[in-house]
Amino acid sequence: MRAIPRLATIIAASGALLTACVPQPVAPPPAPAPDPVVRTAPPPPAATSSDWRDWPLTPGTWGYRREGRGSIAAFGVAGADPRLTLRCDADRRQVVLSVAGGAPASLTIRTTSLTRAVPVQPTGGAPAQVAAALAANDGLLDAMGFSRGRFVVEQPGGATLVVPAWAEIERVTEDCRG
Repeated sequence: MRAIPRLATIIAASGALLTACVPQPVAPPPAPAPDPVVRTAPPPPAATSSDWRDWPLTPGTWGYRREGRGSIAAFGVAGADPRLTLRCDADRRQVVLSVAGGAPASLTIRTTSLTRAVPVQPTGGAPAQVAAALAANDGLLDAMGFSRGRFVVEQPGGATLVVPAWAEIERVTEDCRG
């Protein structure tokens, strides 16, 4: 009868060995704590390049419409007063360039092919605007319309407009040329 206790010991030892080979379930590690939210001030605006062709465009789009005496192209944000307007006065064969703002004596227009100071006069309307009358055949109009991607309207003491050179500029110009 000695064999039975030995057999029981062998079976118990075998069971212990078998359980040692089977991996035991391990509790998952606790989830890491979420990173704290770090609130920082927005980065400062990028430094403006000395080359105006790299400046960001002024927000807005061009719109075009026909009027009784010619046509008009207006640049600005939808639902707000235009920042820049080109109006064809077909009877006088002039394009009147108007810019929202104070009363400087001149505006500087920069295009890829031409830079010119243009004398302006206050229009007397509300909101405040200044305007310059250009002959329909003035090369500045073509320079604005064909400038590579953009042109700039600088107003001493006022906002500088970086305006996309879209087809509306040339449409008004051609309307005035007949």
